[in-house]
Amino acid sequence: MDRYPMTPEGHEALSQELKQLTSVERPRISKEIGVARDHGDLKENAEYHAAKERQGHIEARIAHLEGMLSRAEVIHPSQLSGSKVKFGAYVTLEDIQSGEMKRYRIVGAEEADVSNGKISVTSPVSRALINHEVGDEVKVTAPGGTRVYEIAEITWE
Repeated sequence: MDRYPMTPEGHEALSQELKQLTSVERPRISKEIGVARDHGDLKENAEYHAAKERQGHIEARIAHLEGMLSRAEVIHPSQLSGSKVKFGAYVTLEDIQSGEMKRYRIVGAEEADVSNGKISVTSPVSRALINHEVGDEVKVTAPGGTRVYEIAEITWE
């Protein structure tokens, strides 16, 4: 069984989402289905069919979260250090072509959110950065094309 690396923050966020789905969303959708069922003929009851579809999405997400959390390998910040890029590192990159600076944290796939500076350990950028040090130039081949970055800083927070 594969283990999935995850930060404590990511584990907590997924646990909270699971709790919300099981204790709030699941009971709410069950009530909606009951109310819609009381409206009569189920063949042409759009409310019922919509509620059943939402229930299916919720149950699928619950199963997914339970699976991810059961296989999570939580890696605590106190275990993180070093001069090379690894899981959990905050990495500041300089785009060689534009001079633009970007800062990312390498996290597990389920907690990745590029808009908040969190990139998956399995992403093309992360794979290119792993095991490199400050001052190294890395070539990243991504769907948008090939970019060259210099690692400006690696921190562990």
